[in-house]
Amino acid sequence: QAAAEFQKILDHPGVVQNEVIGSLAHLGLARARALSGDKPGARKAYQDFLALWQHAGPDIPILKQAKAEYAKLQ
Repeated sequence: QAAAEFQKILDHPGVVQNEVIGSLAHLGLARARALSGDKPGARKAYQDFLALWQHAGPDIPILKQAKAEYAKLQ
């Protein structure tokens, strides 16, 4: 159910526009898919999140955590 809710946010990008909730929805979707056993879907969502944050500082805690979670899926 969580994955469906995060997907709703991503399906309506005009609602969140440049808000951080839009990019964090990718992370939430990745985590939800990983917990449900959908590894390919989780990998894709993590890749989308990491692409959005590619120019962010490497010491941002949520980015470091997302990278670690993504690495475990490999």
